[in-house]
Amino acid sequence: MCQLRRKAFSLVELLVVIALVSLLAGLLVPAVQQARSAALRSGCSNNLRQIGIGFLHYLDLNDKMPHNGDYRLGPNGIYLPNSWSAFGRFLPLIEQDAMFKAIDFDKGYWTQPQVTSIRIPSFLCPAEPNDRGNGYDPVHGHQYWPASYALNLGTWMVLSNKSGTMRTGDGAFGPNRSYRSTQFTDGMSNTLALAEVKAYTPRFQPADTGKIYLTPPAIPEKPSDLAIPKFETVAQESMGHGIWSAGQVQETGFTTVFTPNTRVLAGGEPGGVDVDYVSAAEFHLGDTYAAVTSRSHHPGGVNTLMLDGSGRFVSDKIRLAVWRAMGTRAGGEVFEAP
Repeated sequence: MCQLRRKAFSLVELLVVIALVSLLAGLLVPAVQQARSAALRSGCSNNLRQIGIGFLHYLDLNDKMPHNGDYRLGPNGIYLPNSWSAFGRFLPLIEQDAMFKAIDFDKGYWTQPQVTSIRIPSFLCPAEPNDRGNGYDPVHGHQYWPASYALNLGTWMVLSNKSGTMRTGDGAFGPNRSYRSTQFTDGMSNTLALAEVKAYTPRFQPADTGKIYLTPPAIPEKPSDLAIPKFETVAQESMGHGIWSAGQVQETGFTTVFTPNTRVLAGGEPGGVDVDYVSAAEFHLGDTYAAVTSRSHHPGGVNTLMLDGSGRFVSDKIRLAVWRAMGTRAGGEVFEAP
């Protein structure tokens, strides 16, 4: 009986097959990564739209936007009669009514971990790698949860003249004051409401948090203008965008000092820590100026939301003048929106 013997692969044929498989994998992997990146970016944009719908409903019901924290001058310095962020004030409008009812707005957010420790999915970009709680609470395990989105608090100045009129910035939101639709004279379709930020971004704050500027400091044109000293490590309490409930620029705000994803390196050296800058927190006596940059985990830019509820992906390469114009509610700038 004649038996057929199967011919084995030669070494050359095996190498050709391996080369073809490698080539196909090389073509397929980037396509898969690109598809995954697009899906994450789309999910992020959907989150922003959901938040935007909530804010627009809030505006319809209250004829004004929610303010981001409440700061007042008392005999012992600045006190917080209502410290909650704008995010905490519109929770019922994003289907978080039970959480909203659990908040006592007459008490500090830091005293209510039963609320502040909760993870709210729509506040987190699907691409955010630091989706984790922080702080310690014996009952809830941790005390706070971060957010991947921040409120437009304007260009540079957030809160100044704290012993007098409590002057606020030029953005869509701010501490102490709630803005009506008639105050957005640049047009709601031309004014930023929210933009992406990275959770647990390191923050630099000068030691003198009581400094009051007789002449407002110039808006920095480049990161080196901030003269941030070099440091290697950052304590957790010196990181921002880790508490969605806190009405503070370093936690729930951003400013348009620099274009999206600008690297603000401590010490100005390659490989240094990429940081945000806050001259003094809103609860300090000193004036609050901030370079809190919009950043994302998406290549090429950041997702944003305009006040009219429309979403836009803004490139890292946007002109600084246009980005700043998008951040003012009544600046009167003429620009072509991206």
